[in-house]
Amino acid sequence: MANISIGIDIGGTGIKGALVDVKTGTIVGERLRVETPPGGRPDDIAQVVKSLIKILDPKQKAHSVGICFPAVVQHGVTMSAANVSEEWINLNADALFTKVVGRNVHVINDADAAGVAEMKFGVGRKEAGLTIMTTLGTGIGTALFIDGELVPNTELGHLEIDGVDYETKAAFAAKEREELSWEEWAERLQCYYSTLEALFTPDLFIVGGGVSKDHEFFLPLLSLRAKIVPAMLKNNAGIIGAARVASKNIK
Repeated sequence: MANISIGIDIGGTGIKGALVDVKTGTIVGERLRVETPPGGRPDDIAQVVKSLIKILDPKQKAHSVGICFPAVVQHGVTMSAANVSEEWINLNADALFTKVVGRNVHVINDADAAGVAEMKFGVGRKEAGLTIMTTLGTGIGTALFIDGELVPNTELGHLEIDGVDYETKAAFAAKEREELSWEEWAERLQCYYSTLEALFTPDLFIVGGGVSKDHEFFLPLLSLRAKIVPAMLKNNAGIIGAARVASKNIK
């Protein structure tokens, strides 16, 4: 199983995992999902991840473990926390998971992981220049790539526009909370993506998150210089990207 890595995607409500062929970007066998422990505390989540990995790979044949997580992750340390316990802030997550799981673990930001998967195996394959991946969900996650190479930990969802942290107005959660029509939401997305375009002049936007499956209702309403396309790998992107990055970071 030389090409097989474990990918784990930790979210505020669920933890998903699977074996991944990191050469082809495909899920091997079954994808499993369990509930995130109430409170989202580090030790509790680490134990759930340990149990999940035992089920996925009981004979420890996978050569690496990658975990994507809703936080800025700098050299294995989670610098922030979204929809999980604040105990994650400034925690060496690589060390915690490596100790509990008993294998070398590499932790990466969730949007970065999804972007890596899309750039290697999805709609961003062989894309040159500057690509910005955005994930629209509870908030807005972003990942920035130059000629396919990740620039980690860009938090462009928190751009301040008109005096407001704009993910509070343009995330999919805002559409649901305010019961916006697709057209009303698209007006906010237009403002957000136009601002990104003015600041970075990207060649391509990739739009991920669960709502990307409904892309035909809002992406055609946007007018941008750059091409904007829906993500291809959908809910498996984080798992695949985390596994891929971990396989490249084996010590």
